[in-house]
Parts: sequence; C-alpha cells; structure tokens
Amino acid sequence: MSFLDPSTAPERQAQAGIDRDWWRGAVIYQIYPRSFQDSNSDGVGDLAGIIHRLPHVASLGVDAIWISPFFRSPMLDYGYDVSDYRDVDPLFGTLGDFDALIQRAHELGLKVLIDLVLSHTSSEHPWFRESRSSRQNPKADWYVWADARPDGTPPNNWLSIFGGSAWQWDGERMQYYMHNFLAEQPDLNFHNADVQEELLDIARFWLDRGVDGFRLDTVNFYFHDNELRDNPPLDPAHRNDNTAPSVNPYNFQDHLHDKSQPENIDFLRRLRAVMDEYPAATSVGEVGESQRGTQVQAAYTAGDDLLHMCYDFDFLSNTYPKGTQVAAVLTRYQQIVTEGWACWAYSNHDVVRHATRWNLSEEARRTYAALLMAIQGSVCLYQGEELGLTEAYVAYEDLQDPYGKRFWPKFKGRDGARTPMPWVADQQNGGFSDERPWLPVAMEHLERAVSVQDREAGSTLAFYRQMIAFRKAHRVLQKGDMRVVEAEDGYLSLIREHEGVRLLCAFNLSNGARPVDFPPGEWRIDRGAPFKCKTDDRGTVLPPWQACFALAESG
Repeated sequence: MSFLDPSTAPERQAQAGIDRDWWRGAVIYQIYPRSFQDSNSDGVGDLAGIIHRLPHVASLGVDAIWISPFFRSPMLDYGYDVSDYRDVDPLFGTLGDFDALIQRAHELGLKVLIDLVLSHTSSEHPWFRESRSSRQNPKADWYVWADARPDGTPPNNWLSIFGGSAWQWDGERMQYYMHNFLAEQPDLNFHNADVQEELLDIARFWLDRGVDGFRLDTVNFYFHDNELRDNPPLDPAHRNDNTAPSVNPYNFQDHLHDKSQPENIDFLRRLRAVMDEYPAATSVGEVGESQRGTQVQAAYTAGDDLLHMCYDFDFLSNTYPKGTQVAAVLTRYQQIVTEGWACWAYSNHDVVRHATRWNLSEEARRTYAALLMAIQGSVCLYQGEELGLTEAYVAYEDLQDPYGKRFWPKFKGRDGARTPMPWVADQQNGGFSDERPWLPVAMEHLERAVSVQDREAGSTLAFYRQMIAFRKAHRVLQKGDMRVVEAEDGYLSLIREHEGVRLLCAFNLSNGARPVDFPPGEWRIDRGAPFKCKTDDRGTVLPPWQACFALAESG
C-alpha cells in the first residue's frame, strides 16, 4: 500500500505500536506557516518552507509540531476564516505538499497536529453562501440566524471579540447572523446535527491523511444558548484581559450564554470517539474563558472520552508570573482539574511574546523556560521562543491584523508576534524570503538568528535544546505527579514524583541569591540541567535567576 493511502491510516498506527499516551508530557512546537519559511519568493511562508526547516525543529528535541491553519481562506483573519476545510490554500501549497510534510515530519520523529477551526467559517464558504440565500434551503440552519428585535436592533447584547456587536445584519435573508470574531467569520450552528456530522467527517479526512491530532481553536465557542439570552454585566473588579484586550468592551460582560454551553460535552465526546479510531491521535483544546477557564478545562478533559488536554490563558496573560502567582495557578488547577491533563504555554500567535510582555531579562527568560519544562503537563513552544525573541514593533502602515487596526494605538494587534523567523543574520530578510515579506523582519531579531545561535554554546537556542533534553532524560518531568513545596514572589519549588523517583525543582525568580530549602530525605543535585548552584558545608545556594534540580528515592 502507498504511504498516502488514507484507508490504511488506523492500521498503520496500530502496527507501528505507537504509545497512545505519547502526548502526556510532550513538548509541542507551534508553527505559524505564513512566517516560518518562504520557499517560492512570494513573501509568505508555505508548507514547502516548513519541510525545509523541519530539521531545526527536530534538533530542539520536541515531540510534535502544531501548524496554524493552512486551509483555503480569503485570509481576512489569516487562515482562521476557512472557506474549504479539505484543501490547502494555494498560498501555502497543495495537498501533495502537506502529504510530503507529514512524511518528512514522521521521518524526523515528529508528530503533526493541525489547527482545526470548527466554531466558525469564512463568509465565503459555500455553506454560508447557500445558508444566506434563503430561509428554506438545505443549509438554512447551518449558521446562527435570528430575527431583529422590533426596533431593528440585534437579537441580544452579545459582543464580538474583535469589537462591537456579535451580530451582523444580512439584507439577503433579512436576518442577523452571529459572529464571535470578524463579521466575515459567521458562527456555525452546532445545534444542527448535520453540522456536527460534517465536522466529524472533516476530522476523519485529516486523520486519514496521517495527522496525529488537532489543536482545536476556541473549543468552548462551539455552542451558543439556543434561547439567545442576554449576557449579564460583569463586576468591573472581575474584568481581566485574558480573552480580549482591556480596550475591548467584550470584557464588560459575563459570557454566560454565548459560549461554554453544556451541550458541548456531547459533541466533544463524539469527536473523541472519532479520534479513538486512530490509536495515537490526540487533541489540545484552546479555552477562551476569563471567568471560568479552569472549570471548563476540568469539564472538557474529565475521564478518557473527551479531550486529551486543554489550555487557557493563565500564562498567556499580562499578569507577571511571580512565584506566588504561578503556585496559585498550579494549585487551583490541581484542585479543580482532578481528572484532566494541562497543556501550558507562555506565547503563541495571538499574544505579545512573553519576553516583552513580562519584561524579562535574558537570564529570566531561561529560568522561566526551565519552569515551564518542570511543571506537570504538556508544553507548547511558539516559533522563535527558542531564540528568545521579543515582540517586534510593526508600524501602522505595515499592519496586517484586523484586530490591531480596529483598536490602534492602544492595542497594536497580534502582528508583533507574527513577524518572520530570523534564520540567517546576514541574508536579506533574515533568510526567510528573497522578496519583501508579508510582515517586516524585526532588525533586533537578526542578532538572534538561528545561524548566530547555532554557533554559540551558551546561546538561548542551545539552552532550550539542553533543557528539553533534560526533560526527556527524566520521565518524572514528563509523566509525574506534582506538588508545590514553597512559594514566594521571588522563589518557587516543586516536587515531581513518578515510579519511586522524586525530583525537586527549585527556581530563584529574583535578583538576589537564595538558599534552597530541601524537604526531608537524601537529595543529590542533578548537574544535567544547564544551571549553576553552589553547595558547601552551609548548604545549597542559588544565584539570581538560576534553578536547581535534585533527585531522591521515594521513602
């Protein structure tokens, strides 16, 4: 049989004897394809470019890649407005290119997750064109339509994350349709059984092509309240910018009815059943929920028949991660998500890069990276994070993100985190493209290019490789239980425990030296991690922004 014969995908996985739980403790590297590598000199990254750069990703020691959307799209939200779920946009290549990417990634030992955007489509999708054409056509109920109030205003007070009402008037159907994001991104109606069946078939289509799972965009936005009840106002004391920037009135509401509905559980259970037909498939759900994110994660990952793991915005927010703050997040998660598994991230394509967001020094970036590798759960790294990239400045005239254009200058959008990867310091556009890129390459990124850091034993890139290797060398860091031992604003220590092995992970998150307080037991410092700590007759001391890892056998 051909490698690309989709009918054999489940058998191939079963015969290969793949660990069904490979994802538990995995390190996943996010690729934003527009900005990774341009192979055809049009200024936009593509699938062939990803193939070319996969050896770099494999050299990090990560387990998998997550590729942001590459489906056919008018690109108003840069791929998150899908017009055909079963094809590759010509900007990125062809289905043949995608098959080649899968094959090359698997040769390099990398699993491949793709970004499934199921909550909404593009307004140019044939489904929506048919749906809006009348109120009686076969797809008339595939999207969320509602009549205007008697005074012509929208059906309720729901707001869009991109600003303004979540309802757009359509003069053809003479009704409003719902959109949680751009007006050109109408929401699918998950209360319609045919919509669910079609989306499950789309998941099968990509699993049959060999993907190893999905990152599920806005997974808690699938269902809406069928009664279209108004959201209540939110106490200003409880507002935060986890889901939307503070300049957006979206934060003024308690989003009880436009997302995170109980009906979603049954659909996620059906999606998991499809994935379980493919023994090694996994799922990562993005939970966009500022008030009840941890509770939603608990509901979506309970047992073994829903999502494999979820992440919310605890470490993607602007809140500085002091030791006490990190401990509070981890403790709350453990208390609420008693059956599920977390996936943690500091940066992605939607937020300001964390080096800038938290104003971290070089040493602090490394210490926080080690902390990310040490906490219980799986990890997502965003392209360029391994280089220590900061947020790029993008001038208004170069801005592409509709979100940024809407709220400029108080919120500059997401383009600063999406500028091209710097591969070669002394090449045009950092080696990303021979032509003008879709976003400018940040000049300050060139000194952190892969070509520069590959030559430096003490580079941030070398540190990430060493830290990921250290994590892989210790199964306790991938699979073990965790408890917080000590938490101060400038200090945090954890114990990971698995199969009779205990590992103390201590982090000095301050500018002053700090002694390590060891719990009772016989501990020995593990020198395999790329950190410095001094041990003498008086004990073990951590210099500023350093970590200590110590092993002990369980009593």
